[in-house]
Amino acid sequence: MPEASFRRSAASGLTPMARRLAAILACMPLTLLAAPLVLPKPADLQREAVEMARAGKPMVVLYSQANCHWCEQARSYLVPLSREDGTGDSALFRQIDLDSDARMVDFAGRSTTQRAFAGTERVRFTPTVVVYGPDGRQLAEPIVGMRLADFYGQYIVQAIETARERMNAVPR
Repeated sequence: MPEASFRRSAASGLTPMARRLAAILACMPLTLLAAPLVLPKPADLQREAVEMARAGKPMVVLYSQANCHWCEQARSYLVPLSREDGTGDSALFRQIDLDSDARMVDFAGRSTTQRAFAGTERVRFTPTVVVYGPDGRQLAEPIVGMRLADFYGQYIVQAIETARERMNAVPR
């Protein structure tokens, strides 16, 4: 009889653990299907500037580099914002890598690389977020580093709002 009691308690002890394991395994496909944290790389900023002007949208650019933990943290805010109703519709989101020689066209239509463009823009630290208007001018104060993580998303939203206000301002 004591042996049967032992089996019952051992089996009942495994049941909650087995349920938790099943729940974890059931969620795995969802995490595998989750969209990766990537932002589009610009190919032709001059062409995208035409779309920006037509739609009245600024462009949010994350300057990043490989093996940058803080850049991953910044992307964890920017990617969801880029997909969110409202915020994602109010700006274009792009990523430029300071350590990439991928070809691109700048706002003036000149052929360059991501690395050279970042140098021209005097971006030295990553992550840096810059909000541009269709003419390639910076429309908000750059966000350099991660600052306070609790407020990082709000800093980005505020920069987008500032840029949209400046784009819509009519000279008097």
